[in-house]
Amino acid sequence: MSNDPHAQFKAAQREVWALFVPLEAATTIPAAELVKHARVRAKETVLDVGCGTGVVAVTAARAGAHVSGLDLSPVLIAHAKNNAALAGVEIELREGDVEALPYGDASFDKVLSQFGHMFAPRPEVAMSEMLRVLKPGGTIAFSTWPPEHFTGQMFALVGKHVPPPPGVAPPPQWGDPNVVRQRLGDAVTDVFFDRGVMTFPALSPQHYRQGIEQTLGPVVKLVASLQSEPQKLSAFRSELDGFIARYFEGNTVRQHFLMTRATKR
Repeated sequence: MSNDPHAQFKAAQREVWALFVPLEAATTIPAAELVKHARVRAKETVLDVGCGTGVVAVTAARAGAHVSGLDLSPVLIAHAKNNAALAGVEIELREGDVEALPYGDASFDKVLSQFGHMFAPRPEVAMSEMLRVLKPGGTIAFSTWPPEHFTGQMFALVGKHVPPPPGVAPPPQWGDPNVVRQRLGDAVTDVFFDRGVMTFPALSPQHYRQGIEQTLGPVVKLVASLQSEPQKLSAFRSELDGFIARYFEGNTVRQHFLMTRATKR
């Protein structure tokens, strides 16, 4: 294991996000919204950063784009390949890191990310890399979790129990338009924001919580860390159930997200 704290953080991320596959169904409709938001067109070259199980990549490929996808997790890349084969589309998929994209400068017409790049430990490095591989005049577009809504608040709750390592930026910062503008800087023009809601089916707040304890990386890590402290684990679960209940209606948990689009100068 490397002594580099960022490398250690990424190794842990690679392990826990491999459990994400059961959550992919809920992310497919937001994927279509992001592809539409990015104005993906046939024959364009598109990169899906943090592609996970390939929901954005497959959606863009079905629109006729020439798509590449990259993710830290080999497990998720394997699943994305299966999804691409099932859909009958060709996508160039590989394991890799948004902080060191294995592509040449100005390689893509569009660079997309759905809830992916926001988990890179160093936002400035991730943003620099995504813009580097984007052609001048090309579009960068991504979906992120705002800090004031369900998922951002849930990550804050988890962070109270297990703070992120030093030097790792909180992912929900990417859901603040002011922070996004700052991170994009003067490398882009025409910054545009839109919002959407992902609805996740569940029978109760406890049903939803049980599911994410097994599939959602940060929650998986926290529950594992509290196994030897049953009182703390019980208190966390009780707090999380109460928090989820505020967003639970009609057997769904409503999860608001922010979409950003900008043009590289």
